[in-house]
Amino acid sequence: MKKNNSTAVILGVSFVWFTTHFGGGFASGAQIYSYFVRYGIWCILMPVLAMLYNAVFFAYSLYFARKHGTYDYRSYNNAFYGRFAPVFSNLFEVLYICVMCVAPAVAFATGGATLSTLTGLPYLLCTFLIGVFIFVVAIFGTDLVRKVASVLSICIIAGLLIVYIPNIIVGFSGIRAAAESMTQENLPLGDALYSAFLYGTFQLSNIAVFVQHAKSFERPKDAVKSMGAGFVVNSLMMVMVVLGLMTVYTNPDAAGQSVPTLFMVQNGVGASFMTPLISILIILGAVSTAVNMVAAMVKRVCGEEKPALAEKYVSVGKSRIPKKEIAAALVCCLADFGIAQFGLLTLIQKAYSAIAYLAIPVILIPYIIHMIAGRKD
Repeated sequence: MKKNNSTAVILGVSFVWFTTHFGGGFASGAQIYSYFVRYGIWCILMPVLAMLYNAVFFAYSLYFARKHGTYDYRSYNNAFYGRFAPVFSNLFEVLYICVMCVAPAVAFATGGATLSTLTGLPYLLCTFLIGVFIFVVAIFGTDLVRKVASVLSICIIAGLLIVYIPNIIVGFSGIRAAAESMTQENLPLGDALYSAFLYGTFQLSNIAVFVQHAKSFERPKDAVKSMGAGFVVNSLMMVMVVLGLMTVYTNPDAAGQSVPTLFMVQNGVGASFMTPLISILIILGAVSTAVNMVAAMVKRVCGEEKPALAEKYVSVGKSRIPKKEIAAALVCCLADFGIAQFGLLTLIQKAYSAIAYLAIPVILIPYIIHMIAGRKD
C-alpha cells in the first residue's frame, strides 16, 4: 500500500510540472511555433532536449528541497545559495516578479488573440474584455478557480489530444511536405539549439512553484523518478504539437499567426466542431492562469489581511473583500492589459527570452556550480 502511495505521489508531482507547463499560452501553439517549428527540421528533436534540460534541474531542486526540508521558495533559496543568499535570493525575487508580470500578460494576450480571431473584433477590445473578466474573477472567484484549475488543465490536455491527433493523421502528407521544405531550407542547428536553450531556461523559473511539492515525497530520490516521468509526458505532448503545426507549415499564412493551433484547426479536419472547442479551452486556460497569477501578486502586495474597520472592506453578498486587495488587483490587471498590447508573439518571443537571460546568472550558473561543487547535496 505504501508503495502504491509513493507511486501516486511521484506521478502526481510529475503532473504538476505538466499542468504548469501546459496552459492557455501553450494550447495556442504560439510558444512551440516561436521556439521550435520556425527553426526547421530540428523542431522534432529540440523539445525533447529542452525537457531533458528542465528535468535535470527540476529533479535536482526537488531532491535538495526534500533533503533539507525547505518547502517555500524563499527558505529553499536561502538554503540553496548559502552564504550568497543575501544576493541571489533577492535577485530571484526580482526574477520571479518579472515572471509574475509577463505570464499574466501572455494569458491576457492569448485570450484576446483567440477571441479576436474568432469574432473579428479588434485585439485591443478583446484583451480589454478578457481583462475585465479576469479582474472580476480574481476578486470574487479566486477560490473557485483554484479548485477547478486542475480540471481545466485536464480539459485542455484532452482537448489538445482531440484536436491534434486527427489532424496529424489526416495531415500526414502535410507533415512530409513540411519536413522536405525544412530540409531544403537547411536552417542552422546552432540557432535551433540556442532557441531550445532559451525556452528551457525560461522554464527554470518554475522552480519557485515546484519546491513546495517536494514535501510529498517519501524520500529525496523520488524527485528523480517524478521528473523522469514528467520528462516523458512533456516531451511526447510537445512533439505532438510540433507535428500538428507542421501540417500547416507550408501554408504561406502560417508564420504570421498569433494562435497557430486555431489556424491549424481552421485548415484541418473537423473545423466546424474543433474550432469552438479549442477556442474555449484556450480562453479558459488563459483565464485560469491569469487569475492565479494576479491573485498571487495581490497576496504578495497585501499580505494576510488582518481584521480591520468595516470601511476598509467592500461587502458583496456574504463576502467581505478588502479595498486594498481590490485596488491591488485592479493595478495588476491594468499593468497586464498594458503589457498585453505588445502582442502575443512579441511577448512570447521577446519577453520570455528576456526572462531567460535574467535566469542565466540567477539560476543556471549557480545551479551548475552547485551541482559540481556541492555533490554532498
